[in-house]
Amino acid sequence: MSNPKRICTILALGILLLPSALTAQIRTGAEQLETLVRLVGNKRVTLTVNYTSLCGKVHLADTLIRQGINIVQLFAPEHGIRGKADAGETIRDGKDTRTGIPVVSLYGKNKKPQPDQLSKTDAVVFDLQDVGARFFTYISTLYYVMQACAENGKEVIVLDRPNPCDCVDGPVLDMKYRSFVGMLPIPLLHGCTTGELARMINGEGWLEQGKQCRLTVIPVEGWKHGQPYSLPVKPSPNLPNDLSVALYPSLCPFEGTSVSVGRGTLFPFQVIGSPCLDKCEDKTLEFTFTPRPLPGFDKNPLHKGQTCRGTDLRKTAPPKGLTLQYVLQMYHLYQKAGCGSKFFSRPHWFDLLMGTDQVRRDIIQGKTEDEIRQAWQEKLEAYKKMRKKYLLYEEGSNAL
Repeated sequence: MSNPKRICTILALGILLLPSALTAQIRTGAEQLETLVRLVGNKRVTLTVNYTSLCGKVHLADTLIRQGINIVQLFAPEHGIRGKADAGETIRDGKDTRTGIPVVSLYGKNKKPQPDQLSKTDAVVFDLQDVGARFFTYISTLYYVMQACAENGKEVIVLDRPNPCDCVDGPVLDMKYRSFVGMLPIPLLHGCTTGELARMINGEGWLEQGKQCRLTVIPVEGWKHGQPYSLPVKPSPNLPNDLSVALYPSLCPFEGTSVSVGRGTLFPFQVIGSPCLDKCEDKTLEFTFTPRPLPGFDKNPLHKGQTCRGTDLRKTAPPKGLTLQYVLQMYHLYQKAGCGSKFFSRPHWFDLLMGTDQVRRDIIQGKTEDEIRQAWQEKLEAYKKMRKKYLLYEEGSNAL
């Protein structure tokens, strides 16, 4: 039997080395403009978009305006319509600076479109580049858009895009830990495109009161599961390249710890380190970095102005899927440095990101990665069987 971790590593290298010509053969849902215009030509349209919502190299809103489509408003997810906001920063209502179209924030207090916000529209077009991780908030926005449209009799049209972290791995969300960084009972790496997840939300009855929304998905052309995909634009300000995207599922849980993932540097989600390790004698801690406020990345990063000792991952071949090796390594180094009690600085946030408290408790108990993984295998296998019902794309020989 082939080694899944080895295959994931090979695929990760493929992401980093993928020729642009291969990506160019893919047509996203947004790039199938003739189909979209036919669907919305006579309708009042709301777009759920941000700066990843490109038709070729042009923003979808600008493209559709040129096509004469009646765009009545824009729903803004995390990071805003044009991608200027930091992670976690409140997005405000207003007007799009380029088009003058009203913007309604779906990131802040109002995460779900309200009836009065939907009264002026016939269809909501959803086009955001997901990265395949449950805690990436664009899929939580998808859930709330579908819920609101189901309640108000509005159509949802999802313009699909490839999944760059296309593995199925990690713990399935325990719904006791449901939050905006984990809305659905899916694994940390769900192995679906946004369109497939939308079909799953409808088909599994996950919307409140078992409602379903009227859903249309425009699938990607020229892509299948397991096929590497290099993103043409960074999916969020702190995921600036393919390496950071590949490392993101394994490094994001550090946000519940006192370990920096490089926010406040030019290489976020590509390094890990902490001032707590300053005096730790270990040969793996040869790299240092100092987080600083960086507009467009992070204005108030963890350990701002402090020297962090840690590991530079920029020359490593990351697994395409999830690994706990980085978290386990840093936890053990904290113990070695005598500051173990400072590691889980935000334990509840760590649990929300993992979707369970089992991982944190097992780490504290000294379990290995293989032992920790055993606890989630049964539910993961059940999810894999269910997922097959909603796939829109062939699973290639490299799919995991």
